[in-house]
Amino acid sequence: MSRTSTFTRPPALRNAKDALEQLSRPGPNEVLRGDLGLVGTPGVVFAPAEGLGLPAVAFGHDWMQPVSRYADLLRHLASWGIVAAAPGSQGSPLPSVARFSADLRTTLDVCAGVRLGDGRISVDSRRTALAGHGIGAGAALLAAAGHPKVAAVVAIAAAQTRPSPAEAAKAVSVPSLHVIAGKDTVAPISGHAEQIAAACAGPTWVRRLPKAGHTDFLEGLHWSDLVLSGGPNAKTRRITRALVTAFLLKELCGEDRVDDLVDGKVPGTVLETPEA
Repeated sequence: MSRTSTFTRPPALRNAKDALEQLSRPGPNEVLRGDLGLVGTPGVVFAPAEGLGLPAVAFGHDWMQPVSRYADLLRHLASWGIVAAAPGSQGSPLPSVARFSADLRTTLDVCAGVRLGDGRISVDSRRTALAGHGIGAGAALLAAAGHPKVAAVVAIAAAQTRPSPAEAAKAVSVPSLHVIAGKDTVAPISGHAEQIAAACAGPTWVRRLPKAGHTDFLEGLHWSDLVLSGGPNAKTRRITRALVTAFLLKELCGEDRVDDLVDGKVPGTVLETPEA
């Protein structure tokens, strides 16, 4: 990718099945991994090896989860030209979601305000998004409600928190994607993800993965697996990688080749209409 590129276009895609196949695979960019601790925030950042004016996303982890359990998704986004950073703060059993949302805003501001990769990488502040899993998704919505430049939000198996992400969502007018797990027993969708999605003020896409559980989106092993039902699932992560990549390319960069993954019938998912 040249240094003047703003994002990476996928190849021409025949249909939703082809789009799922292509965008679930790594993109063409070499990926660099960095430490957010160098700028005062614990966590990680993945970025293409070079590129100016790139899109970026700050990602919030779920309850008690280390950011390493999302490295596959973050690295994947970077391979498609999207700078992806995840703060590792608020990892205690009693996290402050309000502080976590502030950390997500700070992380996004750092990505947009600091040249990365020895100055070879920069982020366009108009092409930024917030995302997260579980309570991290709730924190992302709280952060989006207080951030003037965020262009999109992604919530994966969102969980209700205090402050309420459903209340915050009423002030989120940018497009949002909600990936929900049909067999979520940690944060059952009827009381969590569905309510949050329905409260969003902006254009909203809800993708239900009927066979997925709350922890399917994680990777690797962790002691929390002993207290949370289910566990990492490669198929769920594969579908999620493609859905999130397509949505961010569309909303942050105006990419139209991914429309089938945003609006179409994607295998293994059900596109639902949020119910108020």
